[in-house]
Amino acid sequence: MLAHLGLASRREAEEWIRAGRVTLNGRVAQLGDRYQGGDVLQLDGRAIRQRVARNEPVLLCHRSPGQRLLSGGDADDSFAAHLPRKAGRRFISIAPLPQVDGGLELLTADGALAERLQRAVRDLPMEFSVRVRGELDETQQAALLAGQLDSGATLPIGALEAAGGEGSNRWYTLQARGVRGNDLRQLLERCGVTASRVLRTRLGDLTLERSLARGRSRSLTDAEVAGLFAAAGAGAAAGDVDAPAAPGPVSRAAPARPATGRERRGPRAPAARGRRSSAPRAPRSR
Repeated sequence: MLAHLGLASRREAEEWIRAGRVTLNGRVAQLGDRYQGGDVLQLDGRAIRQRVARNEPVLLCHRSPGQRLLSGGDADDSFAAHLPRKAGRRFISIAPLPQVDGGLELLTADGALAERLQRAVRDLPMEFSVRVRGELDETQQAALLAGQLDSGATLPIGALEAAGGEGSNRWYTLQARGVRGNDLRQLLERCGVTASRVLRTRLGDLTLERSLARGRSRSLTDAEVAGLFAAAGAGAAAGDVDAPAAPGPVSRAAPARPATGRERRGPRAPAARGRRSSAPRAPRSR
């Protein structure tokens, strides 16, 4: 219940219960206790906002490079700060990219679903559009395909193809599996590649459609969410997956092309909502 409300992950909620911070109907809660409608649930003596847990959507977002993904700071210009309240209040990122990069991101306010998706997408194939200074020579291309990191680990790079460009800038499409954004940046630097832009355009079967402008998002359908689990070998059926609150049609649009020229600026940031911490505090009582 605590995880589904988006207050914490399942592991964090278990730690709260073990520490005696959670009470149910006036007594210290125990692992395995069941919450029923009308029960009084408190965290550190403060009542948790009573509402029926609902299915939270999984949002496919088109984030601009350099824009913070999650809320935080006094002047909050994060992507999550611009999402409608009905989508959730405390968002959790699934396979996040470094702030300097952008493109396809996944967010949800459902803590339990986020934990499952984070495990599911860990080894999914991804595609990146990378803008570099000048053309890559054969040595650089071979080093990128080898995927060797400073630590000795090897990134599973599947393909590297030229994708055009103009002037001193050249675009390349890089395919990999289960690659974290920081590791990709490290690989580029190790190969002597000056990358001015890295955009994720595909994650599993999800692609960044041309119709989804920067700063925009859409809800995944239940079929798309189930597809992420199926692609990861989780064997989850569509009926076993939390359905999005506002499902839309499955898009078959072509992937987004790399952006060129001056980027469009996002909407003005609203008032700050506070910094997200690793140990969320209990919500205000109502």
